[in-house]
Amino acid sequence: MTRTVLFIHGAWLTHASWDEFRAEFEKRGYQTVAPAWPYMDRSIKELRESPAPELNHLGIAEIADHYARIAESLPEPPILVGHSFGGLIVELLLDRGIGVAGVAIDPAPPRGVLATPRAVLTGLPVLFSWRGWSRVHTMSEKNFRSGFANGLTAEQQTRHYAEDVVPTPGRIVFQDALGIGTKINYDNPDRAPLLLIGGTDDRTIPIGMVRSNHKKSQRAGSPTELIEYPGRCHYQMAQDGWEKVADNIIAWIGKVLPADESVTKPKAPRRKPAAADTAATIPVDGGASNAVEAG
Repeated sequence: MTRTVLFIHGAWLTHASWDEFRAEFEKRGYQTVAPAWPYMDRSIKELRESPAPELNHLGIAEIADHYARIAESLPEPPILVGHSFGGLIVELLLDRGIGVAGVAIDPAPPRGVLATPRAVLTGLPVLFSWRGWSRVHTMSEKNFRSGFANGLTAEQQTRHYAEDVVPTPGRIVFQDALGIGTKINYDNPDRAPLLLIGGTDDRTIPIGMVRSNHKKSQRAGSPTELIEYPGRCHYQMAQDGWEKVADNIIAWIGKVLPADESVTKPKAPRRKPAAADTAATIPVDGGASNAVEAG
């Protein structure tokens, strides 16, 4: 079985947000990598005080291509695990044929998954800002507490805001809202197994959006599952009980990628540019799916 896991972080955070998950996976015998987004491989202090000018115009296509190159440079096809916008990147890469399995935690929505009013409200500070498309944005501590890390204690919120939160490019928020560069072929018969994870107290990507994503993704012929966690917020990696989330992901990987599975690529991936908005639609009946509520 493939033992390499590629972690993809989301907006407002850095690759360090995966540190505890990586340690847990490595204890179970996996090799992990968690590269930064383009132009973000710097310290938290540097990212806050002098973000790279290139971040002003960084888009979803460039992020997806960045991780595609990393995935294809690894010694074996990786398992992909992403959070928020990183979860969307996981889905885009799986649609290209990259990765042997993918896990999307609270994923930003691909085109076709409509935002709920709560999600729109969370995105308003970026969407209603002057020239928000072409500059980086900083999440306020108030918004972090109320919409991103609402499941953490007040003390945890203070610490994680100080230690974890960095500016993010506004362009990706506008692109996702408009469906630019986020189209996937939900009927893709070659898509690898996908696990979607959502929290019922997530105010950034409410659980209804994850359910809608799951319903559409079931149309592929490969295993497509959903795990819902009552009481969990958007910042699942920092919330108490994250170990259970990691355990369930590892268990799911063991189920869909049995130990005797070959780690060689069965065929070349079906490539397409991340920015492309055209894809062949091949209707397929069936598809395995289980919606599970995890305590």
